Amino acid sequence: MKAWRWSGVAGVLLLLVGCGGSEDADSASDDAERLGGVAQPQTQAQPTAPPSPEVAPLDEAVAVDVSARLGSDRRLLVEGTTNLPDDTRLQVLVEREASGVRWQERTEVEGGHFAAGPFGPGSGLPDGGYRITVNMPAVSIQPAEVRARLGEEGEYLSGPLVQESRHGLGRVISASERFLVGSQPRRTTDQVEVQSLELE
Repeated sequence: MKAWRWSGVAGVLLLLVGCGGSEDADSASDDAERLGGVAQPQTQAQPTAPPSPEVAPLDEAVAVDVSARLGSDRRLLVEGTTNLPDDTRLQVLVEREASGVRWQERTEVEGGHFAAGPFGPGSGLPDGGYRITVNMPAVSIQPAEVRARLGEEGEYLSGPLVQESRHGLGRVISASERFLVGSQPRRTTDQVEVQSLELE
């Protein structure tokens, strides 16, 4: 009799466990149906980069205005203005006409201005004539923003200062000015204006 009771209790327990299991299985299958049968990985929307703004090409003739002054040490300081884009790389060259001695320095356009120097030996520049040349090297070595304004080969450059590169690298710019240091008479056969520089 005891054995029968235990077997009856065991049967009831098995029945309850079986029912509980099927309820869990049913709820799990319901969840799976609601989720589309299998768990779907969540995808995140990739951020899209904002479109880069269009850069307007340079649509006017290139202008470069060069000025110079002597410092208290008789060395030359060169400044200038230009309509070239900011960050345009320039090279400023100062040459003594009597001897052909040269000094050069790289600079960049900032806010329509550029500056370079001082040029000359530590003892100062002797009196005489000097040529200051401002060159813009090939567009291929300019920053990306400058290339966008001037064209990959300088095709947007125009005006009398623009010329073709000797190395086939597109258009470049060269502007030259002559200056006289001191009061030495200046003889020239060229029809050019020579500016006189006095010590500050």
